[in-house]
Amino acid sequence: MNQTERRYFLIRELLKEQPQYRQIEIPEDSQGQKQLLRSLMNIRSPHPIGEEFLKVQDEYLSTEVREKGIMDSGALPASPVNSRLVLWRGDITTLKVDGIVNAANSALRGCFIPCHSCVDNMIHSVSGIRLRLACHELMTKQGHDEPVGKAKITPAFNLPCRYVLHTVGPIVHGQLTEKHRRELAGCYRSCLELAASSGLKSIAFCCISTGEFHFPQKEAADIAVKTVTEYLQADSQMERVIFNVFKQEDYDIYRRLLG
Repeated sequence: MNQTERRYFLIRELLKEQPQYRQIEIPEDSQGQKQLLRSLMNIRSPHPIGEEFLKVQDEYLSTEVREKGIMDSGALPASPVNSRLVLWRGDITTLKVDGIVNAANSALRGCFIPCHSCVDNMIHSVSGIRLRLACHELMTKQGHDEPVGKAKITPAFNLPCRYVLHTVGPIVHGQLTEKHRRELAGCYRSCLELAASSGLKSIAFCCISTGEFHFPQKEAADIAVKTVTEYLQADSQMERVIFNVFKQEDYDIYRRLLG
């Protein structure tokens, strides 16, 4: 199969699962097909699916990742103030690194809003439905929502990284409190501790809680850099921590903090 054939196969199989959508016409253009496929993956509940689907999905998504381009984290320049810290503006789903951090919700099963722009949706869309199934298995065993400030780890599947660390940041409604600050610092510590205990030597953080969860960007960056720096002072295993940003405003904030 080529990419177009794989895309048609995946869309048809997902439409078969959901009778209410079976009458949807598959767009003729590739961009419309990609958007429909991502939407169907986003809304799919975490239940098993056949091995043939997973094989075709993995072939399709891994090819998409290669065609989009992969950024090797080892080639990124380090901060002049700390050789173990890196600032990079780009798409975290293209980063080759031991682990990337996903800013998840408390259910930890990904974003179900079709083609939503949050990092949770982007990571699950590129990784594929195995990621939601892995998260569902973890959360079913746990039996309750993931607490704020904690973290879980899963394989990355079709992402160019090896693992995804899922953490739930604090949601800020109104005034920022000390509890919010402690919880956000807990996200960074939990991810670093879990990464180290899992044998990872490099990790990339997104801007936890600053998007849909409304944590002020400057304060969040201050906490991120301070918490990571303090952790690295007592740790020798983690060789590289990347602060990944997407917006120019966040890049400027971290650039000032990291020299």
